[in-house]
Amino acid sequence: MRLRSRLAIRCAKLTSWLIKKMNRGSGVTLPGYVARIIDPKILSSMSGQIREKTIVTMGTNGKTTTNSILYHALKAEGRKVIINRTGANMMNGIISAFVLATDRHGRLDADYACIEVDEIASVGVLPQLKPDCALLTNISRDQLDRFGEVDITFNKLKTAVTSVPDTKLIINCDDILSYTLATDSGNPYVTYGISEQIFDDISRSEIRESIFCRSCGTKLEYDFFHYGQLGIYHCPNCGLKRPEPDFTASDIVLHDEVYSFEMADMKIDSTARTPYNIYNTLSAYAALCTMHAPMQHFKDMMESFDYGNNREDIFTINGARVQLHLAKNPIGFQQKVSLVLKDKTPKDIIIQINDTYQDGEDISWLWDVDFQYLADANVSTILTNGTRRHDMGLRLKYEDISCGSTTNLRESVERLTKNGTKNLYVIVNYSGLYRTNHMLNELQNTTKGEA
Repeated sequence: MRLRSRLAIRCAKLTSWLIKKMNRGSGVTLPGYVARIIDPKILSSMSGQIREKTIVTMGTNGKTTTNSILYHALKAEGRKVIINRTGANMMNGIISAFVLATDRHGRLDADYACIEVDEIASVGVLPQLKPDCALLTNISRDQLDRFGEVDITFNKLKTAVTSVPDTKLIINCDDILSYTLATDSGNPYVTYGISEQIFDDISRSEIRESIFCRSCGTKLEYDFFHYGQLGIYHCPNCGLKRPEPDFTASDIVLHDEVYSFEMADMKIDSTARTPYNIYNTLSAYAALCTMHAPMQHFKDMMESFDYGNNREDIFTINGARVQLHLAKNPIGFQQKVSLVLKDKTPKDIIIQINDTYQDGEDISWLWDVDFQYLADANVSTILTNGTRRHDMGLRLKYEDISCGSTTNLRESVERLTKNGTKNLYVIVNYSGLYRTNHMLNELQNTTKGEA
């Protein structure tokens, strides 16, 4: 290893130690910045030390969960795996994941790397990582002030994958945008998709990112939609159509709030509570099969896998059931609305909307979510919270749904768990996720002690 790379690693580790020592954060981003300043080629140097394969996961929704499935599947086979587990998916966070995993000599001991990559950052990251496999979950709108409209994301991802022409793509062919990107890129690719109609009307809604043929511009015809623009499509003009997927899930059944399904000859009795996580499982399975990775323990691992990733958690506070959910874009929020509607029992809801850089400062996407379904959700109380709580309240007012607002989330949770329906949903966008998770854990532990 070059002297410059060794110095970069030492300085990055010192930076991480200082951050933690001073209690200034988790130290998973700044160390990568320091390493990159000292050695601009540090990521290429580190990725070259992976013994087997490097798999990157990209896409608007589902990449953190999918990347976690890949990581846990390989760990279950006894493999040593590097992951940017905190979701630090920009260049600096990815470099940190590599350099902080080295031994005292600056060397990596890893068979695989499972790396989540931000769509915009992918243009700079992929040429340095040179991954063996790039998994694409879907393409839709997210953080309008960063990504703009969906064509910008499409073009960024296309530029990224064409810069690594030997990288094999794992593509959701139910998404016309992802499938077109694969066919246009020139990269080798395999496809995955679901041919059964498993999403309900609320999940499907009317949110569509692209329903026009990317080849000739004609409006696509659909046998049915899963959600958004994902579904079984064909072009009546040029003949472009959703292909028969190389990997699929079938015999999908919802029982006692969780899904079971089959992939190849394997039946999974999963812990997935939303059909979207069937996609995440299927995509990871397709990637592992394509990379000829060991999969002897895949079924057992998936049947105990926690899909939450701190983004979907259940707590017991003051004897009440409290669910925490992340919703950061229109399609994601629509899935949460569908989840709430499936629960027929009385409930309370708190919706926190912030507008930090992490969330996206443009929150106009709230108007693309079909909140009118909440009027029939057997909801006792709805409270809005966060820096844009009044915008959220206005959005609900336009659907003639009454709500209050609160600036004290903790106090509201305590009050509703003591005096409410004993069934509370807390839905937050990105910047509030980890703080809220920590707060709910703290309240759960406190009330356990009191009991």
